[in-house]
Amino acid sequence: MAYEPARIPGSRGLAAGLTVLAFQTLLAVAPAFGQQTAAVTPTSPPPPPPPPAEQQYVGRFLVYAGYMYLDSPKISLLEPGVHIQAGMRWSRHISLGFDYSRGTGTTVIGLNQATTALQNRFGPLVTEAIAAGILPANYVAQLPFGSVTQTFTAGPEFPYRRWKRITPYIRPSAGIINEVATAHPTDFLTGLVVKAIAPTGKEEEWTAFYGFGGGVAFNVTRHFSLVVQGDLVHDHLFPDLLKDGRNTIRVSIGPGFQFGGDVQRKWGIPGHWE
Repeated sequence: MAYEPARIPGSRGLAAGLTVLAFQTLLAVAPAFGQQTAAVTPTSPPPPPPPPAEQQYVGRFLVYAGYMYLDSPKISLLEPGVHIQAGMRWSRHISLGFDYSRGTGTTVIGLNQATTALQNRFGPLVTEAIAAGILPANYVAQLPFGSVTQTFTAGPEFPYRRWKRITPYIRPSAGIINEVATAHPTDFLTGLVVKAIAPTGKEEEWTAFYGFGGGVAFNVTRHFSLVVQGDLVHDHLFPDLLKDGRNTIRVSIGPGFQFGGDVQRKWGIPGHWE
């Protein structure tokens, strides 16, 4: 006969009750235990910030020398020559400097481009000479001359630094222009005109000009770039001889160099404007 342990009356119900009580106690204690565990568990440190992007080098000083054309379409005068610039950067987006250019060329001026006073003075002479048969009927009064032009400018320039390989910029273009004109008369009439208005055969004029300009620097290395730039200005040279002012276009290309300490940001302006 197999042995069976003695059973306590009501023991099965008591065991079930104890089980339920233990489960409820566990549910009540578990959240508090989790909070204590979270409180004592150290949090992981935040990841380090990414390193800042490398700032483009901007040298304190800059120089430029290039080949240029001065073009004055009003009088068909084209003057190739040299263009030189030197300056320093006050900030990464403001440069201050000096600009010089010199060009030479030749053109022909007609009597119809002269002032009204000169046309009234010499026009009748042409008419009389044609009527007398001294000049051909299709004669047009024109005076060839050679020109040497120099420009002097000082002022600001504003580059926009968004791209690594190219740097566009704009600038006001205002300064002083000097021109020396040497007349080359081709007949007795133009010779008489030259003797009357410029006995030495030369006229020199200084006057102001104004306009705007800009360009693009193609950054080849840290210190060297290929610069293409242009300006459009207005002036009125020889106002006692020519009745109208003229627009002049200057286009130049050449190497640019920057050197000196790296210019740092001053005001913390976001984006590419500082």
